[in-house]
Amino acid sequence: MTELLKNREYKKEQLKKLLLRIHEGEDVNKLKEEFRQVLSGISPLEIPIIEQELVKDGISAKDIAKMCDLHVELFREAVAGTEELEERDLPDGHPLKTLYLENKEIMKDAEMLNLYARTLATTKDERMKAEILGVLEEIVGNLRKVGFTHYNREEMLTFPYIERRGLTAIATVLWTKHDEIRFMVKRFSELLGKRDELPWEEFTSKLVERAGELSFALSDMVFRENNIYYPTLKALLTEGEWKAIRQQEDEIGFYKVSPPAWDPGEDVKPLHPWEIDPELSVEQLLGLPKEVQQALKGRPLEFDKAELKRGGDIDLGTGFINVEELKAIFEALPVDVTFIDKDDRVRFFSPGERIFDRTLSVLGRPVQLCHPPKSVHIVNKILKAFKEGRKSEATFWLRLGPKYVYIKYVPLFDRDGNYIGTLEMTMDIEPYKRIEGEKRLLDWRD
Repeated sequence: MTELLKNREYKKEQLKKLLLRIHEGEDVNKLKEEFRQVLSGISPLEIPIIEQELVKDGISAKDIAKMCDLHVELFREAVAGTEELEERDLPDGHPLKTLYLENKEIMKDAEMLNLYARTLATTKDERMKAEILGVLEEIVGNLRKVGFTHYNREEMLTFPYIERRGLTAIATVLWTKHDEIRFMVKRFSELLGKRDELPWEEFTSKLVERAGELSFALSDMVFRENNIYYPTLKALLTEGEWKAIRQQEDEIGFYKVSPPAWDPGEDVKPLHPWEIDPELSVEQLLGLPKEVQQALKGRPLEFDKAELKRGGDIDLGTGFINVEELKAIFEALPVDVTFIDKDDRVRFFSPGERIFDRTLSVLGRPVQLCHPPKSVHIVNKILKAFKEGRKSEATFWLRLGPKYVYIKYVPLFDRDGNYIGTLEMTMDIEPYKRIEGEKRLLDWRD
């Protein structure tokens, strides 16, 4: 153990010397191989500590920031297992390559967060303090987006594929870790906002501690993903599954990368989770990372073979339901809906919640005859503007006894852009106006 510690300390000293040589002007690429050799025995989580020592030796945080890209690249190359799945082996725009590229950005920001927090704690210059606080605000603002983009895409787009195959534990653990990091980012942001409420020493002490915890958590997640989760995805998902994922990614967004379009070919059909055969072949099982294989030993997988589309279901584009379910959904909505077709006739109104009276006798009636004569000209103006594409909505609100009624009209169009009718939505917003604070899912009590 003593020899191991001595060796690690030696490598840390060597790394410090190499970083100093970069600072003094030596070409980074020429030193890359020496960096790789030194980093092979150092945890990537130790690098921010070494960088902090360099700050004390007189190297500015800005200069060290320029080295972050190299650190991330070398970390990826040095960690066991990642050599086989480097993102450069994947085509541009492939969802897995995008995840790898985002992890490089996350690692860089995690490292910078730790570095600037430690630098702030040792800085005496007031101007520098303000500058560093501004940088920290920017970094943590970016890190908040990790949860909305990178983690959210994994949870919404990739987890369903492995859950379908019975690997629910992997998704559960990762999602739990994601939420822990989301909370840590939020807590760090809140602490930054209290800098004027706490004594400076107490504030910076807490900041350094939380920055270290957050940086470690982010780096640990990168390691888990790069070495366990992404190899699992590569072993299991087909081109069709990746194609379906790529078609949905833009809706959620990305973290500091802008992937181009990617399509494995017109002959490849996009496959959603409910469309795949969930059973794993021997080849797929053998292709899983050893950590996953070990976890599965002696545990039979419970494949999810549920059929999504049933006989009599209606395909609504975003799901399949039958008529009875559709009626029940409309009854449960806290809004009443009326549909007027392209000929201005009432075709449908929802059951359940009612603000204005609706009876079956209204069906087929021209909508103009459903309004008082004094307002018909306004109704016609709205419908004309909708049909001509000049307006995308018309909204109104009024008091009706204890109710505060909100009314919204929107035009509807088919896939070719042809007007097919207007939807009226009406609801009592008075109860919602009284809502304050938060009530989360975890606050629910039976």
